[in-house]
Order: sequence, then structure tokens, then C-alpha cells
Amino acid sequence: MTSTHQTTTGRPTFRPEQRPGPGAWAWRYKWYLGGGLLLLLIALLIYRAVSHPAAPAGGRFAGAPMAVNTAKVEKGDVPVILNALGTVTPLQTVTVRTQINGQLQLIAFTEGQMVKKGDFLAEVDPRPYQAALEQAQGTLAKDQAQLKNAQLDAERYVKLVQQDSIASQTRDTQLALVRQLQGQVETDKAAVDSAKVNLDYCHIISPVTGRVGLRQVDQGNYVTPGDTNGIVVVTQLQPISVLFTLPEDNVLAVTKPLHAGQSLQAVALDRGNATKLQTGALTNIDNQIDTTTGTFKLRAQFDNADESLFPNQFVNIQLLVDTKRDQMVVPTSAIQRGAPGTFVYLVGPDSTVSVRPVKLGVAQGERQAIESGLALGDTIVTDGVDRLRDGAKVILPGAQPPAPGDASGGGRHHKRGQNGEGGQGAGQGQGQSGEQGKGSDSGNKDSSGGHQPQQ
Repeated sequence: MTSTHQTTTGRPTFRPEQRPGPGAWAWRYKWYLGGGLLLLLIALLIYRAVSHPAAPAGGRFAGAPMAVNTAKVEKGDVPVILNALGTVTPLQTVTVRTQINGQLQLIAFTEGQMVKKGDFLAEVDPRPYQAALEQAQGTLAKDQAQLKNAQLDAERYVKLVQQDSIASQTRDTQLALVRQLQGQVETDKAAVDSAKVNLDYCHIISPVTGRVGLRQVDQGNYVTPGDTNGIVVVTQLQPISVLFTLPEDNVLAVTKPLHAGQSLQAVALDRGNATKLQTGALTNIDNQIDTTTGTFKLRAQFDNADESLFPNQFVNIQLLVDTKRDQMVVPTSAIQRGAPGTFVYLVGPDSTVSVRPVKLGVAQGERQAIESGLALGDTIVTDGVDRLRDGAKVILPGAQPPAPGDASGGGRHHKRGQNGEGGQGAGQGQGQSGEQGKGSDSGNKDSSGGHQPQQ
């Protein structure tokens, strides 16, 4: 069966149950509304693109003079300094140990005390060694008496042999006995000396001048020469040295002035390179290069009068090996690196900058020596180089900045101001013309009024 039928007018009609419902008409309405809004948005974007063109590259500062900081090329001396990390090393560190066995009877030092060479530190019980000394001395006295008696007998035997009263063998035997006793006396003397030394070892003294550390054994303990830690450690602090290493490429720079008899200054700074601790001198270098690291060792010595250097402390060393005289010097912030290599921005008389390639010399801190490319008195840019290019205009420190109308962005605002002023002028002109019109109308009215009576 068909869903339509012909009417008398010839137009097809739908049956009531097959006509579009309200939901279909709502969906079509939303579709048309969304399409219209999309077209409106596209038209708005096109309008904004045409009426507000994109700003040129560089923003509103493009083409405008840039404010910069400058510096003059000066002549000065530049030190050649080698930097290294070193360790504070005492010239003498001694572990004080007892050289005899015995009970530690007395400790005479205070931990951290400064002592001098020969100061009394501790004492081991001396009584056994005092008795051994007295025993050795007694043995020596006995043997000396026997030797004296043997010598007298030998003299008698010599005279009797001359008188042919005794056999010469008796004389020779007595002379041998004398020599034997002489040897025994020498042995006894050595025993006495050894006992004296042992007795002196009971009195322990400091072998160097320095500071004592923490005691390693307490009073009353039995000590022996084999104790690993000893009694105390004495460290020399004045003077003190710093051991540091340098790359092998710097060997010639260090040895050349040393062989010429020069004294190389060494400055010790803290780990942050912020505080100067001591100033000393290089004393010696190692006799070979460490092949595993490619470095060689050096030792610098410092007076350390204020004890600012502490043993095993890590410090930074600045070793002055040379000084370049009468160099052209610029701030390191002026040096730029790019396609031309190393260059600076040179400021011309007309406040324009130009790229000037330079050849660098030695640098130290914020000072850079220039070998070629600049002349004394040249003005170079040190700050504000981010947006500079060759031929750009700059504003020097203390110079009057240009008027707002001279800048590209300012010109735009200036035009707006002119347009606004023009609009005001037009409005004023309209107002004036309106007033003039009113005046002419009134004049016409007056003239017409004046002629009316004549009519």
C-alpha cells in the first residue's frame, strides 16, 4: 500500500500518522542555529585579521634604540693564575709512643694544648729501670776493680820476665787477662748507658712543636712499644703546607719561573672561594707525573700565624705563575661568542653598534685581556646585548632617551592622538559651522523682517 494519495489539487498529502513529529523540527532548528553561529564566528575572525594586522617581528621595541651599559677599553696588568683544589697537610705529624714497657704513671698534658719540642707529656713507672741502672753500675765497678788488679799483676810479671825469674808464658797469660777484663768493663759501661736510656724513656717528651690531640690511653694503663694508637698525636701547625695537583699541561708554566729563581705566590681560599685564608709560597714540586690522572703534585707553605688552616682541610689554591703587563683589558661580560667567533659590540660615535671580532688573551676573574681587534679608549657594550644586532641604535648610560614619537610603537599612539585631536577639531568645526548657520539664519530672519514692512 502507498503512504500518500492524490487530492483534488494534485498535491501529495501525508496521512496524519506519518507526518514529521515535533522532535524532528527541533533537531533541524538546532542544526540551522549551530551553522549560523559558526559562520558568524568565521566572519568575526576574518574581520579582526583584516582590521588588526599582526605586529612586526621584534614587538613594539623593534627598531627602537636599546638602553645598554658600556665600558672603555683600558690598559692594565692581568695576572696568570692557576687554580687547584688542595689539602692542608702538616709538615710533621707524630704519634707519641712509649719505647719501654711499663705502667703509665702520669699524663702531664691537656688535650688540645700547644706544646714545644721537649715539653714533658707523660711518664712511665721508672722504678724498674732505675734499679736496672744501679745494677749495671755495680757490675761496672766490680769489673773495673778486677781490671785494676790484673793490670798490676801484669806489670810485676813483665819485670820478673826481664829478670828471668818466671816463664814468659805466665806474663802472656796475665796480659791476656787484662785485655779480657778491659772488654768486660766496656760491656759494663754500655749496659750502664742502656739503663740510663731506658730510664730517660720513662720521661716522655714532645718530639715536635705543635698541638696535641685527644689522648689515646688513660693514666694507669700498661703501655708497650707495640701499641698501635700510642699515647697522643702531636701535629705541627706553624708553619703548615698544602698539597695540591695541577694538570701536566701546566708543568712548564710552573717549572720555568722556579728554575729562574722566582718565588711563586700561593693564596689559599676556602671551599667557596669567598674568604682568603692565607698567603704563602710554592716550596717544591713532585719529581714525576702521575700517569693515572695526568697530574703532578705541588707543595705550598704558609706561616699560618692565625691558625686559619687546619690539617686535612680542603682549600682552593690560586698559584700566581706570571703577570701580563700593559694589556688591553675589558670586562668578561662584553665577550660574545657566535658565528664570527669571539666578538664584542663596538659603539660608534653615532650611538650605533657594530660587531667587532677580537682575539682573546688571558682572563682572570672579571678581566679579559684582548690581543687584537680593539684599541685603547674604544667603547664596548657590557650589558643589554640580547636584542642587539649589527648597526642597531643604542642609548648610552646618561644619554637622553628619544621622544615617544621617534619609536615605532610610539608613532602609532601618536597617530591615534592626532586622529583624536582631528576628531575634536572636526567636532569643533561642526559646532562653529552650526553657530555660523544659526547666525546666518538669524540674519536672514532679520533681513526678512526688515523688508516685510517695506512690502
